[in-house]
Amino acid sequence: MLVIPGGGLNATIGYLSARTPFNPMSELSDQFRCITMDLRNAIGGGSSGPVEVDRPWDSFADDQLGLMDHLGIDRFMVIGFCIGGPFIWKMLERAPERVVAAVPATPSGFRPEVPDLFYRNNMKNWAAALCEKRPDVTMEMCSAFLKKMYHENNDFVFSVTRDFVRGCTTPVLVMPDDTEPHPYATAEESALLAPNAQMTFFPWKEPQDRVAMAVRHLRTFLTANTPR
Repeated sequence: MLVIPGGGLNATIGYLSARTPFNPMSELSDQFRCITMDLRNAIGGGSSGPVEVDRPWDSFADDQLGLMDHLGIDRFMVIGFCIGGPFIWKMLERAPERVVAAVPATPSGFRPEVPDLFYRNNMKNWAAALCEKRPDVTMEMCSAFLKKMYHENNDFVFSVTRDFVRGCTTPVLVMPDDTEPHPYATAEESALLAPNAQMTFFPWKEPQDRVAMAVRHLRTFLTANTPR
């Protein structure tokens, strides 16, 4: 089970215990070997690499798939929070034969009322700190990177098109949210488009008994899709 933390471009392992409704690393470890990682160039994280202006989503998929390669894991399940939603869709596009089942949880998505939300937030909260830390990275590079990442396909899940989701046959469980960066409408649309998708009830993040019920749904989904 690959676990992708949330937190935008500052996604680190610490996010899972500090800011998610539940931590898959502890919640699911009785049934799955859970693996996680800091995002490349996350502020406060332990992973660094080039800022690949022309292929932002693919560069992160390189890291995620490369980690599983390094560990000798061919096929796996994945759950991702926040930015992990778009990461999952890109991974399904890149390596559909490797991902057994996928769970976008509180996924990021496009909200038409604030079309430049992710560009602005990341220029402020990620780019400036990264440039201060890395003399090889400039604000102009970060701006181009973020425009490619969030403005090129800026009316859905950012990393893939609706046509791809419509043709994706991997089992998917969407756990929606409805905050400014995690719009319910986009999460629901992705679940309706993907032919083997389902969605948890909503709202599910609070109170705690709702979280427990959603995790039961998650566990049932994962168990049903575990290869035997």
